[in-house]
Amino acid sequence: MKPVVAAIVLLGLAGVAAGGCASSSQDAEGDTGDAILARAFEDRAHDLQVEGGGTVVRALADDTEGGRHQRFVVRLDSGQTLLVAHNIDLAPRVEDLREGDAVAFRGVYEWNAEGGTVHWTHRDPDGNHAPGWLRHGGRTYQ
Repeated sequence: MKPVVAAIVLLGLAGVAAGGCASSSQDAEGDTGDAILARAFEDRAHDLQVEGGGTVVRALADDTEGGRHQRFVVRLDSGQTLLVAHNIDLAPRVEDLREGDAVAFRGVYEWNAEGGTVHWTHRDPDGNHAPGWLRHGGRTYQ
């Protein structure tokens, strides 16, 4: 198994709630990484800009309803899992993605009972969202 991407870097809940984006890996209370994602899960947060990474634990079939999305599940160091839904109509598919691979992401967190979903992992053609991305195998997909 490849090593898990080091630290999870997330933007603080306080910055997003105020309509902005935190620019550091710590929020106003000093929390970093998995602690912020755990709080986002507990608070049932939505529309939260995040950056992080983990290990792919399951590759899923593409979602072909509406915009097509490549889907896979990432496990964080904390054990929390996230579904990543990467729009392959707006960004290239992540090639050769396998279970056990390290992947980093930037996108928007949405709460769900299984740990959450990260989407908007691409550029927004309308410019309404901060650009997102996925990194895998030394390549950035956006």
